[in-house]
This record gives sequence, C-alpha cells and structure tokens, in this order.
Amino acid sequence: MEIRELEPKQLWNKFADLNAVPRPSKHEERVIAFVMDFGERLGLETINDEVGNVLIRKPASSGMESRATIILQSHLDMVHQKNGDTSFDFNAQGIEMYVDGEWVKAKGTTLGADNGIGVAAIMAILESTTIEHPAIEALFTIDEETGMTGALGLKGGLLKGRILLNLDTEQDDEIDIGCAGGIDVTASRDYNQVALFPNAQGASITVKGLNGGHSGMDIHKGFGNANKIMNRMLYNGLVKFNIGLIEVNGGSLRNAIPRESTAIVAVDASQWDVFLNSINADIEDIKIEFKTMEPNLTIVVEPTQVSATMMEPETAGKILNSLYAAHNGVYRMSAEIPDLVETSNNVARVNIKEGKIWIGCLTRSSVETSKYDLANALHATFSLAGCEVALSGAYPGWAPNVTSPILALLVQVYEQLHFEKPKVVACHAGLECGILGTNYPGMDMISFGPTILGAHSPDERANIISVQKFWKYLLEIVRQIPSV
Repeated sequence: MEIRELEPKQLWNKFADLNAVPRPSKHEERVIAFVMDFGERLGLETINDEVGNVLIRKPASSGMESRATIILQSHLDMVHQKNGDTSFDFNAQGIEMYVDGEWVKAKGTTLGADNGIGVAAIMAILESTTIEHPAIEALFTIDEETGMTGALGLKGGLLKGRILLNLDTEQDDEIDIGCAGGIDVTASRDYNQVALFPNAQGASITVKGLNGGHSGMDIHKGFGNANKIMNRMLYNGLVKFNIGLIEVNGGSLRNAIPRESTAIVAVDASQWDVFLNSINADIEDIKIEFKTMEPNLTIVVEPTQVSATMMEPETAGKILNSLYAAHNGVYRMSAEIPDLVETSNNVARVNIKEGKIWIGCLTRSSVETSKYDLANALHATFSLAGCEVALSGAYPGWAPNVTSPILALLVQVYEQLHFEKPKVVACHAGLECGILGTNYPGMDMISFGPTILGAHSPDERANIISVQKFWKYLLEIVRQIPSV
C-alpha cells in the first residue's frame, strides 16, 4: 500500500509532503519556507520569528469561540542517521518511505516520524474545514534535535494561549508530564604525530550492526555503544601489543547511541597472527556479552595500507584510558518515579585523525545537580588525558505537575475512548516543554504522540494503527477543550 492511501489520509498526506522536503537539524531553511508557504496559502496569520520558528494562528471554528486558545507544538527538524552502506544526502533528498506490514519505515535512513507525525497532524488540523477546534496557535520549532535553539530562542509574549499540547512522545498509551534536561560535554586536544615503528602492518577495525537508538529513551535498554566497544579493543591492543593508533571515527549525532565505528591501527608484522588471534578472542567475548541485545553486532578486522605516522604512544594511552573510564549509559535511576532514568551519559562521537582529537557526549538528567555531577565527572576524566573540556548547550528539564488541568482532561478523554487508564509518566528524553516554560511560566503543558520505535536510528518506524489511535485522540482532546 502507498503511504498516501493510509488512514487518516489527511495526516499521512501531510507527512508525505513534509518528508519530501530535506530537513536535517541545522539545515531547516527549506522546511521553514515549506511551512510558511503552507500557512500563507491557507490565508492564516503566519509568522517566522528571528531564530526560525514558525507560528500559524487559526481562529476558532463556529461555536467554539468561547473555548480556551490552545498551542499545538512540534519540531520541524529530524535526526539525520543512515546505515553505513546507504548512499543518501539528507541535505538534498527527501526520505524514501515504504509500508512494511503495520509499520511505515524508511529505506536505510531515519524516517523523521520524530517529530514529523506531530507536524503533519497539526498541518492537517490547520487545513481542515470540518474539524471542530478552539482558536489554535500552531508552533513549529527548529533545531530540537541538536540544541533546542528554536525553543531557547522563542521570546516571551509571542504566544497568547495558556495550554500547550506537545506532540513529541513515542508511546501511544503514555501521557508525559515531565522530561530530562541536558548538557553537552565536549573534549578536544591536539596530539603529536610520530613515525610508525619499523615493520608495521596496518589493520582496519570496523564495528557495525548495533541497534543504536535514542540516547534518552533507549539508554537503559543495554544496547551496545560502538565507541565504547571499539575503545575496549583498542585498549586491549595497546596493552598487549603496543599497537600504533592512527585514526578512529565513531558515532555521529550527540542524541543517537552510536551504531558504527571504524579505526586504523598498526601492529608489528611479526606479531600479526598472534594479534589476530587475540583480537578475535576479544570479539567473541564481546559478542557473547551482547548476544541477547545485539544479535546483529559485527566486528571485522582486516589488513590495510597505513600512513607513515601515528599518534605518539603516551597520548594514545591517555586517550584510550580516558575513554575507557568515561561513564556511558545509566548513571542514576530516579528515587521518586519508578523505572525512570534520572541521569545518564551517551559517549556519542569519537574522532581522532591527523593530529586532532574530538570527543562529544550528551549528559541528561531530570535533576540539575545530578546532571552537573556527571558532567563534572566526565570533565575530570578527559582533563586527565590533557583535553580541553567544554560544557555547553545546557537546557532545563520539565518538572511534573500532577495537578495540571490539561492532564485531567487528557486522562478523561483517553478513558472515554479506550475504557482504561493511560500511563502518566515522565521521560528521560529532552522535550521542549521545559525550555518553553521558562519564558511562559504558568503555561499548562502536556506531551503525547503515537508509537514510534527506533527513533534516532535507521530502524525508526511508525505504527500505522497507533497513528490512527493518536489522531482520533488528538481530535477529541481539541474538541473538548473547555471554555475560558
């Protein structure tokens, strides 16, 4: 079946239109123009603020004028991740989608359902002439995935509504009332390159086939981190064989658990067979450890040509030690909310090449003091390796409000439609609600959405039946918004 034939057609058609427009984070110019043109063609008040966010206002439908104005909010950008063997240019191509049973997927790339389904739902409501709704402020933010600069740059006073529905969570039986904040921890330094030792044999090491996933929502699942797995092998190689470290390239985006890593090293040719036996034994150990969570993990070691230089051994030892020591994964579980990750870190990016080292981490927490505790621990770890360490891009979490009036309405509507209670949760992902609340204190905010699995990875997929459920739920919430 074609995407545009799926129900609800108005939503899926808007999603198909949106996904035809390249929209990776930091490169949203075309999707901003696309949404601006959409609002203007509908004859609606359409505003592009100074940082790039788009606001479209639609008056209440007949008979709904006395209802409270609502803000429908989603972000325009998408995570641009692809499989290593997929040829795709996110800056020039639209996403190639297909239907696979009950799921919509993309061919070798992220799908952009995060947060494109939310954007498409809002666009479908704005375009409709039959959906009952109060006055709407449709807020489309930019750059949520790589810094939340759209939400951070949204000025107070622009929005008039006091109820905000954020359509950016990924389990259709959950209503989200809180989220984690985050901070980027970046370590960098230069290093001296020295001549390779005599009789050097080059080796390329590739780690691939990992699940990857969202560095907040999936961080507790025990998935492998390609950077940590690669570093483990490099560390063992340095300790056992004094390998020469030439280059490492692992991971991509700060908010995606790394799926792949490659490295080039040198080993004394006379030790090649022993080296291979040793590293293959390490590989088998790692595969056994991850056999349940990462059945497709592949680690390949092959001979290769190498340059004439390598990292000076003393620096190589310090960097591999620091990466081994750097915390990755869950740091602390919440003491207040069962099963909620409070604090975590994702060792997201490692790039070592031609005299330059760059390591990028994203630390998340719903508790500000714990966030900085872990960030400071990482700062100390990388400082010991001689790196300059920067803490940047900090954004606040969103404190839960269990007495929220809009929460009460969403729970009531869910029970009316499904004859069971929804799960009221806080999440470990970063949602824009916490940031928006700083300039709009007292705004009543809630977040919900359809079931989307594998977000931030090429395995991302949206459940078709769940999207139908989400659409029906959203329309009923909009219809039941109370009077002012």
